[in-house]
Amino acid sequence: MLKRSLHYSHELLKEVINPGDTVVDSTMGNGNDTLFLAKLVGEDGYVHAFDVQGQALENTSQKIKEHHCEKQTKLHLTGHENLGAVIDITEQISSAVFNLGYLPKSDKSIVTHEATTIKALEELLLRLKELGRIVLVIYDGHDAGKIEKQKVLNFVESLPQDVYSVLSYQFINQRNNPPSLICIEKKPQKHL
Repeated sequence: MLKRSLHYSHELLKEVINPGDTVVDSTMGNGNDTLFLAKLVGEDGYVHAFDVQGQALENTSQKIKEHHCEKQTKLHLTGHENLGAVIDITEQISSAVFNLGYLPKSDKSIVTHEATTIKALEELLLRLKELGRIVLVIYDGHDAGKIEKQKVLNFVESLPQDVYSVLSYQFINQRNNPPSLICIEKKPQKHL
């Protein structure tokens, strides 16, 4: 059976994350991805999780504490576009995940936007190690989401193919705008 975008995103991440890795949850939301990543990297790894909403930080913090993953998790109450100020340029990350749209069961007027998402992608690409992946799950069932999706697609389509492979995964015959998925993988580079 074909996997939904959210489940497929986790498979793509599991394939490249090892214990001890540094990873990023660019949109912590209710903490599900943050917890998923924290379990994969283990106590010797590190998860940076970002969100602009205090409610997201509170929800995620509670979830992390319930599962005893505080040691490997750092929650940042700031937008993902600011990750360059938080994660040193020399820090290599094996993966990052985005859930673009709005926080479920929350204020639907607070949404992600293409400018901040693309800025975050630029910063992540500078830190992504070879064979690392950035996965974006895009919810575009609202006006801002449609604009963001198109701008993000334009950005990832322009990435150099000798450096990155970009996958697009989407159900095209479903009602109610199911989320789509984009995965960027950094190719191994030839070293002199």
